[in-house]
Amino acid sequence: MPVLEIHLIEDQQSDAQVESLLLAASQAYADVLESPVERVRVYVTMHAAGHTAVGGKLVSQGGPSAPYFHFLVLEGRPIEQSQKLITVFTDLIEKHLGAERKLIRGGCWPIPPHHWGIAGTPASAMRSAEIDARAQAAAAASATPPVTNQGA
Repeated sequence: MPVLEIHLIEDQQSDAQVESLLLAASQAYADVLESPVERVRVYVTMHAAGHTAVGGKLVSQGGPSAPYFHFLVLEGRPIEQSQKLITVFTDLIEKHLGAERKLIRGGCWPIPPHHWGIAGTPASAMRSAEIDARAQAAAAASATPPVTNQGA
């Protein structure tokens, strides 16, 4: 479920900067949520400077570039994770793009698991199946006698 979208102004950063930000944000998201990185999605959306206003001034007419991000988490995650992600994503945007920290904005959108789909299945059902599968695997492992080296 981890999805991050970062909004930037076109032609104000190099492709290499954006690529390094995408990769670093993907790994950070996985690390903070203790989730496999394979589940993480990070997108950068570019906006024309003439289509963006900051502080009532078009960026194309001297308004500052002010990166914005938002990310999704399933409801029920600890608030500390969302707060940490706000800080981490701000840090990464500042570091990789050289953005002015005081202009970076971002937030978290918690989604009820029954309103999020994974491969066409509500996350509430998908998560339930994962929890059940882990419990069954643990029970099967504890029922199997340990393998010992009986020596030859």
